[in-house]
Amino acid sequence: MNPPSTTDDIGRIVDILAHCRSLLFITGAGISADSGLPTYRGIGGLYNAEHPEEGFPIEDILSGEMFRRRPELTWKYLGQIEQACRGAKFNRAHQVIAEMESCFERVWTLTQNIDGLHRQAGAKNVLEIHGSLHDLLCTRCGWEQTVSDYSGLTLPPRCPNCQAIVRPKVVLFGEMLPTDTVERFYAEMEIGFDAVFSIGTTSVFPYIAGPIEAARRYGWATIEINPAATRVSSLVDVRLRMKAAEAMNAIWTQYRTQNGR
Repeated sequence: MNPPSTTDDIGRIVDILAHCRSLLFITGAGISADSGLPTYRGIGGLYNAEHPEEGFPIEDILSGEMFRRRPELTWKYLGQIEQACRGAKFNRAHQVIAEMESCFERVWTLTQNIDGLHRQAGAKNVLEIHGSLHDLLCTRCGWEQTVSDYSGLTLPPRCPNCQAIVRPKVVLFGEMLPTDTVERFYAEMEIGFDAVFSIGTTSVFPYIAGPIEAARRYGWATIEINPAATRVSSLVDVRLRMKAAEAMNAIWTQYRTQNGR
């Protein structure tokens, strides 16, 4: 038997949404790819290079341990990531999720992305599990500042109060996730959702695959949007092999047409 067509799958998702009051979106770098940002894994991904020019794997360079030993090296690559994000605008996928917040009783987004595009699109219920590149923190005195970009910074930047090294409030490899964000997410999971979407993420981290696995146990509807197969592809009810912006626009257009929105 042939798998259903993309059109059939979009229709199935629209039918699921017609019976939903609460939605959870889990997003990764793929949702920002249509904004021109690089993904981290997959073709051309940032983490594919085994040996950057300094001779270390990129995941070692972007680790908490490396930041403590050689902050200038970690900052070099953080600066490259920020440069790639600079000037990027949210795309239709981010925008649809923000619009859904006004149309459903409860909508939350758990994102691995540190680019801030969900909030730029107008979404309010966003849990940035890996933090944000734009929020800076002094490693000694706790001074904080939010910046629009790094263009005015000398890397690695230093605190204006105590001259200690400053870091972005992002989770580097080997570091703990932010406690307050994790606790809020668990609280929302405890309330439950009618449907869970996984969009643009390979779901390699257990805490990203976990909500889909939990949804399957609890009987919540599950949808994945990703051109390539991932860790959770075999678990979801509906899988769209599409890019995020195209898929979300098609789903939302059909949903609004059928429901008079």
